[in-house]
Amino acid sequence: MKFTKLYFIVFAAVVFTSCGPKQPVAEVLPEYKERWDSLTVVGKVTDIKKENREVTLMGQNGELMTVTAGDAVERFDEIAAGDYISFGYVRYVKAEFRQPTPEEIANPLALVAEAAKAPQGIDPAGAVGAIVKGIVTIEVLNRPFMLATVKGPQGNYLTLPVEDAVLLEKLHIGQVLILTYAEYKVVALTKL
Repeated sequence: MKFTKLYFIVFAAVVFTSCGPKQPVAEVLPEYKERWDSLTVVGKVTDIKKENREVTLMGQNGELMTVTAGDAVERFDEIAAGDYISFGYVRYVKAEFRQPTPEEIANPLALVAEAAKAPQGIDPAGAVGAIVKGIVTIEVLNRPFMLATVKGPQGNYLTLPVEDAVLLEKLHIGQVLILTYAEYKVVALTKL
């Protein structure tokens, strides 16, 4: 009889301990990820802000990107929502997986450098424009295509490839991170 009571107490302790409220497991993220890319993009125009020459595009996998057409882009006024366009550019991205500092919160978008050069092996190797740092929020995680879409402090969207599947699983919608990126000026837009 004493054995049965002891068995019941041990059994109850195990059940209640294992069924109690779970403590969230802290996901360990890297300090940062950084990369340079030379890309050609084809996308459908979803929005145009003519006053600052911004064009938002949707790629074939649903990725969103807002680009600024430089003054060298001719016939900008002929581009309309629904058009398909193509352009090439160089991109630098550094994602820092941490909470923003009080200084960053006070100034959520900051100019880091006036210009930068792409490293050797990335064409074109000329200046890619200003490098800015901003607080962004993850809006979409497209795990099948290994993409993350972030929204910047001015409401612009940028979809980035995520090469690390383990990292992608640790990210979540609404997560805030610090993104440093080369703000490129599109030199040529080709209407398809």
